Amino acid sequence: MGNPKAFLEIHRQEAGYRPINDRIHDFGEVEQTLSVRERKLQASRCMDCGVPFCHWACPLGNKAPEWNEALYKGDWELAYKLLSSTNPFPEFTGRICPALCEKACVLNRFNHEPTTNREDECAIIEMAFQEGFIQPKTDIVRNGKKVAVIGAGPAGLAAANDLNHMGYTVTVFEKNEAAGGLLRYGIPNFKLNKAVIDRRIALLEQEGIEFKYNVEASPSPSEGGGVEIHLSNVSGNNSDASGNQTSPPSEGLGEAFDAIVIASGTPTARDLKAPGRELKGVHYALELLAQQNRVLAGIEFSKDERISAKGKDVLVIGGGDTGSDCIGTAHRQGCKSVTQIEIMPRPVEGPEDPQNPWPNWPRTLKTTSSHEEGCTRRWNINTLEFLGKDGKLTGVKVQEIDWKPNPEGGRPIMVEKGKPEIIKAELCLLAMGFLKPEHPEYPKNVFVCGDSANGASLVVRALASGRQTAQKVHDFLAQNTH
Repeated sequence: MGNPKAFLEIHRQEAGYRPINDRIHDFGEVEQTLSVRERKLQASRCMDCGVPFCHWACPLGNKAPEWNEALYKGDWELAYKLLSSTNPFPEFTGRICPALCEKACVLNRFNHEPTTNREDECAIIEMAFQEGFIQPKTDIVRNGKKVAVIGAGPAGLAAANDLNHMGYTVTVFEKNEAAGGLLRYGIPNFKLNKAVIDRRIALLEQEGIEFKYNVEASPSPSEGGGVEIHLSNVSGNNSDASGNQTSPPSEGLGEAFDAIVIASGTPTARDLKAPGRELKGVHYALELLAQQNRVLAGIEFSKDERISAKGKDVLVIGGGDTGSDCIGTAHRQGCKSVTQIEIMPRPVEGPEDPQNPWPNWPRTLKTTSSHEEGCTRRWNINTLEFLGKDGKLTGVKVQEIDWKPNPEGGRPIMVEKGKPEIIKAELCLLAMGFLKPEHPEYPKNVFVCGDSANGASLVVRALASGRQTAQKVHDFLAQNTH
């Protein structure tokens, strides 16, 4: 325990965000950082509990008390080693994780001022890069076995990283032009600068992982009881993110690998089959988010292809994090107004959720940095129809509803409450989540992980799933070595 009295004498201090009138004019990261002295003081607040609920709540099993103590004492290298022993990419979770560990912190139960674990881990990993503690592993002993990973999102990257360190020759197939999955194409730059992803990918490549971009990999069981990977070129060229030429796609690569990891995420967004859905101006949230990130990466789109909120009234359907990201993006594109509607009831306010008491995650009202920038938020709103003129969206007809208990049990029954009304909108973004993929029965050497296996969830859970799957692959191949 770094300082046995710190949690009594020092209050929680968050780094906070850049001023609103400054940050809405660019896509730079909104979160600020504390000084080294302030960060050490925050780390000292960790009580090193006898039962570390933070460790219990973290899907990765991060040992927050141990690396917080090392941080407080100024031993940044030890803090990095402790952190990286469980978390392969703290630079990602340190920026975008909702910090399940903090809600389970005993201090959160005590005075709602939990230890700043998320910010602490971000500070540790950034210091590790700055001081050169992180260097490519050059002493990896190869075991002669090959593994294919389909999908370069957080789950696929975590699996590839662990398998590579175990000695396997790993090839990652990615349908997009660069790695990262939703880290790159779903999360705005103002939450996660893509240079952070590039820095990690460069390290993975130096350690021997091969990435093949612009390739759609579709595994399927073969007649002989094995599996084939059918590849198709997505972009029409054979080059990686740096423009280097890669080998042309081929089929039947299943036999070239001893095991295959499917980490292709949840590519199908939940649609809203209301009249007028075909109108120009109605888009999936990721259409906007992915395109904007590509624009920032230097990719050009024609005027007809470009999705922009500039000068428009924007309606976001869906009250989760993806919807919040749309709000922040719309502001930076110069929107006129933003309204966010959610079909479910308004969450309880305050730090405690009676339905999910500590140390469980409280499903309380969440106000993000994007919400702070300006947004009308409404709950218990059902979408009836998209309205338009000359093929273009002009508004959305909605209706206030209520939820009544189902006398037969199960899902509550939706009932009409208010009269239909029209929300003016020239751009509507559907942010209602994603559908869990369905997979055929694969041979025993094929493993599914991350969102592809469990449905859409948190990045930290995807990382944990990737690591667990890597161990399963290793155990399987060790048992089946002839």
